[in-house]
Amino acid sequence: MGNEWDFGKEFTGMPATLAELAALVNGRVVGEKSITVDGAVPLPAAAPGKITLVDQPERVGQAIRLGASAAVVPEGLSPSQIAVIQVADPHQAFAEIVSFFRPPRPQRRVGISPLAVISPTAKIGEDVDIYPFATIGDDVEIGRGCTIHSGVHIMAGCKIGADVTIFPNAVLYEDTMVGPRCVIHAGAVLGAHGFGYCCRDGRHQLAAQLGNVILEAEVEVGACATIDRGTYGPTTIGEGTKIDNLVLIAHNCSIGRHNLICGQVGIAGSCSTGDYVTMAGQAGVRDHIHIGEGAVLGAMAGVMKDVPARTRVVGIPATPEREQMLKQAALTKLPEMRRELKRLRVLVEKLAAESNGRLSRSIEEELNQLQEDMADQGGEELPLL
Repeated sequence: MGNEWDFGKEFTGMPATLAELAALVNGRVVGEKSITVDGAVPLPAAAPGKITLVDQPERVGQAIRLGASAAVVPEGLSPSQIAVIQVADPHQAFAEIVSFFRPPRPQRRVGISPLAVISPTAKIGEDVDIYPFATIGDDVEIGRGCTIHSGVHIMAGCKIGADVTIFPNAVLYEDTMVGPRCVIHAGAVLGAHGFGYCCRDGRHQLAAQLGNVILEAEVEVGACATIDRGTYGPTTIGEGTKIDNLVLIAHNCSIGRHNLICGQVGIAGSCSTGDYVTMAGQAGVRDHIHIGEGAVLGAMAGVMKDVPARTRVVGIPATPEREQMLKQAALTKLPEMRRELKRLRVLVEKLAAESNGRLSRSIEEELNQLQEDMADQGGEELPLL
């Protein structure tokens, strides 16, 4: 059976002119204002009758080739072959246009489902939705306006602030504290045991797990992310920090405000960060490290020592970006350097022969040492002669 799903159709709504859409997003039309479109689509799906997003000048050609009727572009970008709406923030404007053609699905209020399991000692605020098969433990406090989806398990002693949303199958272990307006996505686990063990009598014994997890206001935790409880005190996530899917934050960490932590980042125990730190995908941070305010860790960076504020580091082990780029540039030149060393040795041998002598022992030793050093850096040892 063929694929009958029409991507473009899914993004189709009531037709609108570019003038109407420009008024919606406070933009300026460059081109024919009366052009009508009936949907907004991402650039790869651009087609006649649709408006798309072009956030970089080099992507204009793709929109034209695909036949898009119009594009939302940054201010100052005025291609001649396609009508555009210029705006200060293209992504924000395009989101508004997509919502115009395809309004977000309204969330149905469900109240407190009789199929939810709620302890009689739990305190539930006003205007709370608790879906079927959620479990609320003893002495839990849930603030007003929260939404607790099916399969969520909130264990004893947790405190949830106002207007928090917890998506299906997330688990909050005992005494987890969640500030107002946080979002916890499906499958996330907050407050699991930290990975700490002591070896006694030849066996690994679990360390104390007496702390908890604290999320400050407006934190977002991605799907299947895990934040371990502290050993004696809390693991804390600062206000406004956004955590992507599949992130691990280990016990005793203290994450600053407004950090961005991308997918598959791993942060070992007792680390701390300043405010506005960015960690790109798969970065790894060893234990007891501090990342300074405004620092950026590049993708797959292996951080082995403290990172100063407002520093960009990349590589394994992570070093300042410029230093790492110089190292990489040097590595690409190793084969050429080896060939040059070979030519130099041949030249020295010829000079020695012409002078009716042999290479001095010190020169011979230096050349051999150079050969060994280059073999260590560049792989297998190759003969210079």
